[in-house]
Amino acid sequence: MTPTERAHVWQQHITDWEASGVSGSAYCKQQSLVYHQFVYWRRKLAPTEDCLQQEQATTGFARVVSAPGAGIGGADNLTVSLPGGVSITGLRAGNIELLGAVLRQL
Repeated sequence: MTPTERAHVWQQHITDWEASGVSGSAYCKQQSLVYHQFVYWRRKLAPTEDCLQQEQATTGFARVVSAPGAGIGGADNLTVSLPGGVSITGLRAGNIELLGAVLRQL
């Protein structure tokens, strides 16, 4: 298998894992994968911070990604982290319009 083919196979595994809703460890057990190889490829194939910042500067939009552990216990809470270290936490469906009001003031 060529390095490009191997990267494609691992990218497909990572995509399938993200859609599965199970932990990385559980996915690896289900698929008979070695967990530390899974972690290696997940990090290797993840977009870099420089790439994300360049994309944001080009499009004016920021990429939204799920943080590790998201959806466990606090599925209805949202934290928005802005450049410069500003974070807005505790947002829920009932107060999401507050986010728009805060962002308009910034």
